[in-house]
Amino acid sequence: MLTNEVCENYVMILKNELVEALGCTEPIAIAYAAAKAKAVLGKQPKRMEIGCSGNIVKNVKGVVVPNTGGLIGIGAAAIAGVIGGDPDKELQVLESVKEEDHKEIRRLLNEDYCSVYHLKGVENLYIEAKVYSDDESAEVCISDSHTNIIRIVKNGQVIFEKQNEIHKKTSTGDRSLLNIKDIVEFADTVDLDEYKLRDLLRNQIEKNTAIAEEGLKNDYGVSVGKTLLKYYGNDVKVRAKAKAAAGSDARMSGCSLPVVINSGSGNQGITVTLPVVEYARELKVSEEKLMRALLISNLVSIHQKSLIGKLSAYCGAVSAATGSAAAITYLHGGDYEAISKTIINTTANVSGIVCDGAKPSCAAKIAAAVDAGILGHQLSTEGKVFRSGEGLVKDGVEATIKSIGRLGRKGMERTDVEIINIMLDKEA
Repeated sequence: MLTNEVCENYVMILKNELVEALGCTEPIAIAYAAAKAKAVLGKQPKRMEIGCSGNIVKNVKGVVVPNTGGLIGIGAAAIAGVIGGDPDKELQVLESVKEEDHKEIRRLLNEDYCSVYHLKGVENLYIEAKVYSDDESAEVCISDSHTNIIRIVKNGQVIFEKQNEIHKKTSTGDRSLLNIKDIVEFADTVDLDEYKLRDLLRNQIEKNTAIAEEGLKNDYGVSVGKTLLKYYGNDVKVRAKAKAAAGSDARMSGCSLPVVINSGSGNQGITVTLPVVEYARELKVSEEKLMRALLISNLVSIHQKSLIGKLSAYCGAVSAATGSAAAITYLHGGDYEAISKTIINTTANVSGIVCDGAKPSCAAKIAAAVDAGILGHQLSTEGKVFRSGEGLVKDGVEATIKSIGRLGRKGMERTDVEIINIMLDKEA
């Protein structure tokens, strides 16, 4: 029986995770830190410095920053934050940037206004933004999650500081309580209206569907979503992949439509949502059933990522597609055992896809991961599951998720370093 403590904890996790973001969350986090630093300074800075962990560098290097006129990179994100960003909007910080700001952002980008440096020995998700004006300065540090400010300094004096571990459990939910059995029971029994989850999930469906439709309507990136529909047909399996890929096509190429994220990622938010929506429409299930399926999709993905880490060499599309596959099994009437088999089958297949940064090719990885998730579901439907001892598969779904988490967090540490070195053209 699910306790009230677990139920309320899951609700807290969902409300913390399923928030709107405009553009790829890593450049947006940089823009947010820069905008916040400017607000602390209290005036337009005359110069700025941005320090980033390797994973931030990796995820900003190849993605278009929204509302900048197509600019790419850390400097563009930071300058956009100080020129037109509104820190009160957090992950929608660049929503307030106007078209007339683009020229100024580009001018400063071409001057020696913003210096960027790579920080080593810090958390995988770490940003420090420093701004200067004559003899005044301000600094904002973000760590662990994209809007989690851990320190603010003004004129050399620390004016705000907090302990990260305490913050994570008290204000964002305790992810150590996540497990597949309780997630399924929670999805089956939680009162969607009492906890105001219905509006949260409707917003996820609405926002993520809109950007997918935009991706299918226009040419973004290499148009993975449109290409899938052109060459593979229009059945539900193809639509599930194409819609998710199209959302990423648009998002990675600077589309200014917001998305509802999962595990700090818009691509993962898109991937946990759109395949589930497509299968729900195909099966003609009720809105209630779709929403309960989305609870599974979101929480299964978050459960995996809590062990892998928000930024890793492990591609987040895989954990998100595993969540959507679990939800697809649920839509077909699958119980805890069937859902567990789907998760094991999917992770046994594509857990080797690496994250080499946020960029248009993420759409293709999403399509591949969703395809693997659908196969995992189909195998589960046949009562088939990969057995313990086969590679990273362990005895039961929780042990397998833990195994994959160890791979992503520890096993791929060196891989992550090499990916970053390759991307920055550094020798080993």
